[in-house]
Amino acid sequence: MKEKEKSILKTLVICKSRQSRWQMHIFPLLISSLLSSLFLLFLSYSSSCSSSSSPSSLTLSLSAASHTDPCSGRYLYVYDLPDKFNDGIVHECRTIFPWIDMCPYVANKGLGPHLTKTGSVLSETGWHITNQWVLEVIFHNRMRQYECLTANSSQADAFFVPYYVGLDTGRHMWGHHTSLRERDALLLELFQFLKSRPEWSAKGGRDHFILSGRSTYDLRREDNGVSQWGGKLLMLPEVKNMTVLLIESCPWGNGNEFSVPYPTNFHPSNESQVVAWQDKVASTKRSWLFSFAGARRPGQAGSIRDQLFDQCLNSSHCKLLDCALAENDCDTPTTTMSLFQSSNFCLQPPGDTPTRRSAFDSMLAGCIPVFFHPESAYTQYKWYLPDNYSEYSVYIPQDEVREGRVRIEEVLLKYSEEEIGDMKEKVVSMIPRLIYKDPSYKLESVRDAFDVAIDGVLRRVKRITGSENSI
Repeated sequence: MKEKEKSILKTLVICKSRQSRWQMHIFPLLISSLLSSLFLLFLSYSSSCSSSSSPSSLTLSLSAASHTDPCSGRYLYVYDLPDKFNDGIVHECRTIFPWIDMCPYVANKGLGPHLTKTGSVLSETGWHITNQWVLEVIFHNRMRQYECLTANSSQADAFFVPYYVGLDTGRHMWGHHTSLRERDALLLELFQFLKSRPEWSAKGGRDHFILSGRSTYDLRREDNGVSQWGGKLLMLPEVKNMTVLLIESCPWGNGNEFSVPYPTNFHPSNESQVVAWQDKVASTKRSWLFSFAGARRPGQAGSIRDQLFDQCLNSSHCKLLDCALAENDCDTPTTTMSLFQSSNFCLQPPGDTPTRRSAFDSMLAGCIPVFFHPESAYTQYKWYLPDNYSEYSVYIPQDEVREGRVRIEEVLLKYSEEEIGDMKEKVVSMIPRLIYKDPSYKLESVRDAFDVAIDGVLRRVKRITGSENSI
């Protein structure tokens, strides 16, 4: 873990430093002809407007004239890669992490086991036990349901590369299969394949995108002998042209990384589940001013976890859930969601890296997040969170906490009930765009985190390629 921390610290430093004649003659004639036809249709329509028969030819003509392709500017082509780049990795789920069998967590299209014991804390349906590292599986399965897929690459506005780079990298980061040649084999093979394709050559990969379910800091290995932590996806020259989606990006890097939400445990299959959950958390009575769920990090330089523990333990307004204690069972969704639903504010300090999944779990519970580092949310999830962070969150600089210059309780007690109500309402309204729908169902009435990501990718591809289509 020390090697990982050194690598992350080093990467953080690197991160921050850086129209024709035919038309002129023919078009007026077409317009004149169309106007004449419409005038004749209008006369015909006027003489029979009292008829109760089928829609008039005028209506049909206008309807056809106004028809547009709903997928214009939104077509996606998904590379049909060999299984070894995606589903094959899932089939070898027992090798992803050495200390946990990931097979239950990649089941149900990446959602994990159905959560059946929801009690009064959660709604009866839509809940799973979802691992935070399986977003590649969920996203790929959501992509298979996307309404504007095309098998014609010349029609595509953007190209998705369904390589489970995070899961692949995870297989080689924990002391087994440590050969760098073996670790990078699939990655390098993939880009040799992509560079041989005309779809890539057309725009040098600038209309291609990929997603990783891991942090940027796990995919920035420099082969300089200093650290062997993680993979090297983000260090490949070819990738700098692509759009890369990650659960945590480098805001100060190449400008091609964009953060998407961590997966939570809630994956609704219909709109009523979403609305019912929003109603539930909006009306929940909250008995604690603030709370914290997590563990101390005594060996982590710069961590403020100890200070948060101490301040919470010394406050009658705070509820603490020490996740270092096995009996607290923080991995069970009902445990943490119960705490978050009972709190107005939820403390979200950095974890191993600036972001943590708990921030999304707490907002899903309607709890107002308290951040201590701008890279925990504000510089990360720009497609998802309001620009005005004070609408939905509280920011307390971590240096002030570390140096004992601020008491969290005093800061939060200054918020009136009306202010808290407004912030909570904003958080609850954000829930649909922070969750991933069940990939087994088409739920067009709810736009989730996947839909927001695709919109963002298409906007960026249009901008950097000068595409004529728009969304």
